[in-house]
Amino acid sequence: MNIGEPWPDLDEAQARVLKVQTKLHQWATDDPHRRFDDLYNLVCDPAFLVVAWDRVRGNRGARSAGVDGVVPRSIVFGDVLLGRLRAELKDRSFQPMPVRERLIPKAAGKVRMLGIATARDRVVQASLKLVLEPIFEADFKPCSYGFRPKRRAQDAIAEINFFASRSYEWVLEGDIKACFDEISHPGIVGRLRERIGDKRVVGLVKAFLHAGILGEDGRNRETITGTPQGGILSPVLANIALSVLDEHFAEAWESMGDFNARAARRRKGLATYRLVRYADDFVVLVAGSRGDAEGLRVEVQRVLAPMGLRLSEEKTRVVHIDEGFDFLGWRIQRQQKRGTTKRYVYTYPSKKAVLAVCDRVRALTKGSQHLTLSALLDRVNPVLRGWANYFKHGVSKATFSYLDTFAWRRVVGWLRRKHHRANWSWLRRRHLPRWRPTEGDTTLFNPASVTITRYRYRANRIPSPWATGTEPVVA
Repeated sequence: MNIGEPWPDLDEAQARVLKVQTKLHQWATDDPHRRFDDLYNLVCDPAFLVVAWDRVRGNRGARSAGVDGVVPRSIVFGDVLLGRLRAELKDRSFQPMPVRERLIPKAAGKVRMLGIATARDRVVQASLKLVLEPIFEADFKPCSYGFRPKRRAQDAIAEINFFASRSYEWVLEGDIKACFDEISHPGIVGRLRERIGDKRVVGLVKAFLHAGILGEDGRNRETITGTPQGGILSPVLANIALSVLDEHFAEAWESMGDFNARAARRRKGLATYRLVRYADDFVVLVAGSRGDAEGLRVEVQRVLAPMGLRLSEEKTRVVHIDEGFDFLGWRIQRQQKRGTTKRYVYTYPSKKAVLAVCDRVRALTKGSQHLTLSALLDRVNPVLRGWANYFKHGVSKATFSYLDTFAWRRVVGWLRRKHHRANWSWLRRRHLPRWRPTEGDTTLFNPASVTITRYRYRANRIPSPWATGTEPVVA
């Protein structure tokens, strides 16, 4: 593209990027050992930069500034930013800036570190992701679900339910200690080089890994290990590193043969097992004994060691499906069906997830008397709706009713504090038609109105977004 040539519009850029991604994915699928050269020109390509900028400006993080203090949504002339970035990338003068540290409180007094990159760095990371993701998606295994296109947490839960209902009764519940903070940079780069032969792209990834962190205390720190959570490129790099675990268990699964061969193996007293991973959270489902599941703990630790990762001794445990365990906000447990002697594996919202959404509603309805009721409901309703839509594929009806009652009490309590001189008759007439908090066209969302539906287990039939129709379905 010549310097004076106008930048492509978004539709044109998206079509071009999709076409190139489809080719990259097809080539990677056809030849698992192919190393890709000359990808750097794609990272600099105007179409890739335009799509990258659209994603950076359109996501929730666009409201947060990096160390340069520039909020992406405040940038009016995006083509100027992209022009400067492209020039710096082409003459190899681009250098990423440190990420801004933001500490997020967690349970038990712990904190989680988010790294907020500058707007310009986010655009380059997004462009890198557009180039790298279709290549590595051809290699990723079906057992991985986190931060991958067209895959979601419900797929992971459905797979756990499927296997736990078929004799996989012991569960190794794994927790990787400080995964995003401790991933080995040489480990990531080594796996990156197995597919990427363009040294300029590898060098750009290394530059982001070593960009450093500006802490909340104002001090600059080097990043010797890890990839900061919150970065656009971080989930892809984490999946590249953690795919060592997927590959190990996929090879073991394939070596056990088909369904009949696995059944014969179990009759001989040998265990069969299956990994289900979502980002750095994973479980290994075991058809065997507790000892078989305990033995896999050492095996997992050995596989993760080259990536600089280790299991948390306190949180990694072996449980039976009858005891149940929490995963991705769900409680998964086998129980006896009421009125029968049969037992089934049930999935329903965990207590921790219920408490979390209640705390969110409580925080939104605490104070804020300056708001109108409709403004308050505009804050509360998305929380209730999103939570209910996430859990609508489980045994959640009773929980939804409880959440509706809780939210109703909190909003009505907020109304009574706001209008402390009003009596019940006035409140009912003004804000509670049919006993639902309402103002204008806005009514408190009722989670109990969400229909409970069974999630369809898709197994390895999840299509790639870059499938051409001539390749096998990539799961």
